[in-house]
Amino acid sequence: MFERLCLEAFQSGLSWLTILRKRENFRAAFRGFDPAAIAAFGPDDEARLLADAGIVRNRAKIEAAINNARAALDLASGLAAMVWNYAGDQAATPLTLDDVPSWTPASKALSADLRRHGFRFTGPVTAYATMQACGVVDDHLAGCFRRGAYLS
Repeated sequence: MFERLCLEAFQSGLSWLTILRKRENFRAAFRGFDPAAIAAFGPDDEARLLADAGIVRNRAKIEAAINNARAALDLASGLAAMVWNYAGDQAATPLTLDDVPSWTPASKALSADLRRHGFRFTGPVTAYATMQACGVVDDHLAGCFRRGAYLS
């Protein structure tokens, strides 16, 4: 869940394909997205990340990933549990791609909850994309063979 939240934040304003092509570089640079390892990053690590051409070298996003690792470690029930708390509010089944929302009231509430816990770069669109990517919401189109296949 933490990896997806980070990657979705790094994707903000960019093509998802750009992030996918750099995913293994991100995993190496961010120590497998282990929040404890990232939370221990200091100024030397920030400089290393800013110099790493294999990832998106955006200072604000790098600082947010480090900050968010620390915030995730402070969550009593964990990040996954927090995100899954918002699974109940499913949007209407989309009929066309135009019907797939970029955010929902649930993702807006999740975003606010994340911010209350000190997370950054986790707006409603990033929160919804994380929910989509992790199967918390099912916004496959009506009639899609994957619709309902992974939610129980």
